[in-house]
Amino acid sequence: MRTSTLGRGDVPVTALGFGGAAIGNLYTPVRDEEAHLALDAAWDAGMRYFDTAPHYGLGLSERRIGAYLRTRPTGSYTLSTKVGRLLEPDGGGGDDSADGFDVPAATRRVWDFSAAGVRRSIEESLGRLGVDRIDVAYLHDPDDHAQEAFGEAYPELERLRGEGLVGAIGAGMNQSAMLTRFVRDTDVDVVLCAGRYSLLDQRALDELLPSAAERGVSVVIGGVFNSGLLADPREGGTFDYAVAPPELLSRARRLKDLAERHGTTLRAAALAFPFGHPGVTSVLVGTRSAAEVTDTVRQFTAKVPAAFWQEARDRDLLAADVPVPSEQEPYA
Repeated sequence: MRTSTLGRGDVPVTALGFGGAAIGNLYTPVRDEEAHLALDAAWDAGMRYFDTAPHYGLGLSERRIGAYLRTRPTGSYTLSTKVGRLLEPDGGGGDDSADGFDVPAATRRVWDFSAAGVRRSIEESLGRLGVDRIDVAYLHDPDDHAQEAFGEAYPELERLRGEGLVGAIGAGMNQSAMLTRFVRDTDVDVVLCAGRYSLLDQRALDELLPSAAERGVSVVIGGVFNSGLLADPREGGTFDYAVAPPELLSRARRLKDLAERHGTTLRAAALAFPFGHPGVTSVLVGTRSAAEVTDTVRQFTAKVPAAFWQEARDRDLLAADVPVPSEQEPYA
């Protein structure tokens, strides 16, 4: 699988990365052995970039990914996690369903973008992961914490990078505006943009992607299916974690029909689309089973004909100035 390095540094990522939220029991439980098999399938397919966060299952995703990667040679993979939410003990019982994870609520999340909070978060993630270094550390969803994120959290990540405790630093969000500020005003290596560069939503093309290209900052794309609509555009399907409005559902269905007429699938087109922009380095996809991994890799490596992209433009399903992948330059 194609590998690129992040920013101006030397941290490599594969074009397709393993997103760890699903094996943190996102929405439904996943057994330990199922998570292990999913990770094994990803490894066998050539994926070497694994992303997680304390938020995912209150540390469960970190523990599972860490346990798996300890069976692989050090230096043979890239591991990213995130800072911004500390896990504090909580004796109240119950579960974490309110935050979307099917796990016991033995701990609770506390927002903390202070310098001390960032360092503590990294140290605790190192413990859960069972490693002595983090390849990539992202500020996680600092939307409502801009002052602290830029004033304390980011400088602490710089210090951690300087100390060698983390290899590359960045921010991960579901918006592009603040990520653009990180690109322009800091020395991040990479930004993780979820949901804002897809077949249905290209807001990252306005400022984020051009700014990242100008500054030499890598862009990792998450949420290429926009929380489900581009995987299965059914009635009641979700876009950005809410029921999709009728106009988006109609557009997704038209894209699906078009893809099938050109001998491909909507999922294959959704996975391929971000790589039309040269600033996109990797796409992260959350999978919870070996079967889901195998299907994702199959869709990712499928060819999407140039005629599909052209007709999508002709039918106003994509704007004429939106870049699309080339068949002559494989992204997988």
